[in-house]
Parts: sequence; structure tokens; C-alpha cells
Amino acid sequence: MFSKKFRNIVLFSVIAALLGAIGYWNISPESFLDQPVAQVDESAIDYYAINAHSVQFLPDGKLQYEMTADKVEHLKASEVTLLTTPDLQMYRGTPYPWHVQSVRGEVNPDGSEVELIDSVRIARTDDKDRTTIITSSRMTVFPQKQYAQTEQDVRIDGAGGVTTGKGMKAYLKDSRINLLSNVRGQYEAR
Repeated sequence: MFSKKFRNIVLFSVIAALLGAIGYWNISPESFLDQPVAQVDESAIDYYAINAHSVQFLPDGKLQYEMTADKVEHLKASEVTLLTTPDLQMYRGTPYPWHVQSVRGEVNPDGSEVELIDSVRIARTDDKDRTTIITSSRMTVFPQKQYAQTEQDVRIDGAGGVTTGKGMKAYLKDSRINLLSNVRGQYEAR
């Protein structure tokens, strides 16, 4: 009798251990590694604003820039901010701002870089009432550095003529513009 009872206990113990081993094998941490990763929607917007208006000041209290946009959308996955018809007045602490416009824009996560896309226009009228207008199809602006660049075709209207070229580096603080290649100019004779 003792041996039959002992045999049943041993048999049930072996079966329980076997079931425990099979259960552990099926739910071991390694089995989770083979599972497909959930897809992240790269275009998911976590917040947006309509008719947005933003103002930033310099440490001395002077106006650095003022920006408006018809629509601002923040992408959750990449932290990039999309702008619809951005309009930026870069004052740089002076009364003569650079006026920056485009159809669309993309701002990187820390706000240090703005990619302007389609019908980019940068204009400024100086203290002597001279207007300079720069146009291109695409341009990257670094607001904190007061710098803009592009590898696209550029047209500059001002100083009594038109200058075109491919690629540009614009140092907005110094009002200095370098065209990189294929530079051509057409000026009025006085």
C-alpha cells in the first residue's frame, strides 16, 4: 500500500515538474524577443494649433523674432514641428527685421533649425529704404545664429539689379550673402 501511494506521489510530482518545465519553456523571456515590435505611426500628431503666434526676446529685452503660422502640428514620434504658411519677422534687436515666408516649414526638436519649403521669400528694407528680396524653392534658417543657407537656385532682387546663383549662405546679422556657384547679375545702368 505504501509503495502504491509512494508511486502515485512520485508520478504526480514528475508530471507536475514536467508541466512546470513546459510552461516555463513557453513563457520564458526569450519567447518575447521573437514577437514583432508594434509599429509606430510616424505621422501621429500629438498636438496642433491653428493661427499660431510666437514671440521671442533677446536677453536684453529687445525683440528677437515674431512668428505666425496658419497651422502648427507637432509629430509625436520625431518631435518635429510642421508649419503651414510660416511668416517670421527676425528683428535681431534692430528696428529693421528680415521677413521670412514660405508655404511650409519644418522645425527640428530643439527649435535651432527651420527648413522652409516651397516659395521661400526673405526680404528686408534697411534704414536707407533699400529693399533686398531673396527667393528660392527651399532654404534652411538657423534663427539663433541669424544664418540661412540653401543648395537650391537663388534669386536676389536689390541694389538696382537682379543676381542669381545656385546655393547660398546668408549671414543675416551682417547683411552679407554669399552665392556659391553659377552666379549671374543684371544691373541697371545709371
